[in-house]
Amino acid sequence: MIRIVPAIDIIGGKCVRLSQGDYSKRMNYSSAPLDLAKSIQDAGCTRLHLVDLDGAVSNHIINYKVLEQIATKTSLIIDFGGGIKSDEDVHIAFESGADMITGGSIAVKNPELFQSWILKYGSGKIILGADCNNGKIAIDGWTNESEHDVLTFIDSYHAKGIETVICTDIQCDGMLNGPSFDLYQRFLTKTNGIRLIASGGISTMDDIEKLNIIGAGIKQNGIENDNKSTMPEVIVGKALLDGHITYDQIVKYNTNVDK
Repeated sequence: MIRIVPAIDIIGGKCVRLSQGDYSKRMNYSSAPLDLAKSIQDAGCTRLHLVDLDGAVSNHIINYKVLEQIATKTSLIIDFGGGIKSDEDVHIAFESGADMITGGSIAVKNPELFQSWILKYGSGKIILGADCNNGKIAIDGWTNESEHDVLTFIDSYHAKGIETVICTDIQCDGMLNGPSFDLYQRFLTKTNGIRLIASGGISTMDDIEKLNIIGAGIKQNGIENDNKSTMPEVIVGKALLDGHITYDQIVKYNTNVDK
């Protein structure tokens, strides 16, 4: 079964969610990041996707103290992204408690540097952030669109050693209208040997069950889905914060994940 990975997005040290990556469409939440992380852990989740949105539109990590606090006061396995644009940022992230880092813009703008991190830390520590808009990779906190086709871009980094990819369809993110099932179907059938973490648009547990079906390679509409890559995890953000998916549902779901 696909694992649920809750997400916490940070601006100014506080929990927020954006709609389609638009910083002007920001929802602030009263829960402190640490309190939310503890609730996530209590729901039986073992992983957390933590994003420094201030860092994503800056030249360096900003909210690493939030990372440090969550890492020292929970046992969650944290992948951290946003603002990782230099060797120093990578060092800060790992020293602050990140188990893995996610690089997106840097993989487009400075591929040599990003590849050096893969070689230095290993593919288990470095995740490729392949967030896209209209099939093109987006950068700079999703404020700009590159010329890179998302699947071609992912394949190019798989050849350089990347094993895990977080892929978000920006048009779906924060809208609670469901994820980009078609994009993930294409991803799984057109890429080889990559671990896909689906992200963006999850609105209900039904969406997760549909992703389970796609990820399992189950025949749909008479078409055999012969997956070449895998989809072991899905990131859930706004649906959890807004109560469309409850902690009780996650607890119940998580009891079946390892059966």
